[in-house]
Amino acid sequence: MSERVVAVIPARGGSKGIPGKNIKPFLGLPLVAHSIRAALAAGTVSEVVVSSDDDAILKTAEDHGATGLKRPPEIAGDEASSESALLHAIAAHHGCAEADTLVMLQCTSPLTTAGEIDLVVRARAAQAADTAFSVVDVHAFLWEIAPDGSGIGVNHDASSPRQRRQDRPKQFRETGAIYAMRKAGFGEAGQRFFGRSVPVVLPDAPEIDLDTPRDWIALEAYAQAAGRTPD
Repeated sequence: MSERVVAVIPARGGSKGIPGKNIKPFLGLPLVAHSIRAALAAGTVSEVVVSSDDDAILKTAEDHGATGLKRPPEIAGDEASSESALLHAIAAHHGCAEADTLVMLQCTSPLTTAGEIDLVVRARAAQAADTAFSVVDVHAFLWEIAPDGSGIGVNHDASSPRQRRQDRPKQFRETGAIYAMRKAGFGEAGQRFFGRSVPVVLPDAPEIDLDTPRDWIALEAYAQAAGRTPD
């Protein structure tokens, strides 16, 4: 690819679910280091930037080869969006301002691979999309609960015989791990989905989000059992 692609990893210092999460060791490496290593190894990525309000996170990022970008306190609280970090990066960092494509990576997906990043970035370019994002197949029967407590089928008709998985329409869930966005369009829209968005299926991505200590234990156990540990 001839275009400039910059990966931005938002990594706030505050975390209520898992204190110190972004630099807590995961499989022997600080959590943020996994996303940095994957992005640096991706053939499509020109630079990796970590946006944080926390000096310890920024030092860790720089120790592992990323550019650290100090985020202002007003966009670093619990209510701050990841988009606000990317918009600040465009305004404050020359590499992001000059990028053709921004790739937002989440620290909470430490098993993301360089190949998966390249797949999403190349899908956006090949399909002339504004945004490409990672998804996984889902087969769950989803329900809403009505005010009277009864269940309402969301993606299935509960009054009909239960369909086999292979007979149901394919549905997908965002992994939250990788978003590749046309930088100019993102800067105008201020949100990750704008214009034409294309899902990119990652067949080997785990469906565990790091929100609680139990998630942490489960994802480390999965990674070890699957042989997906750092070199």
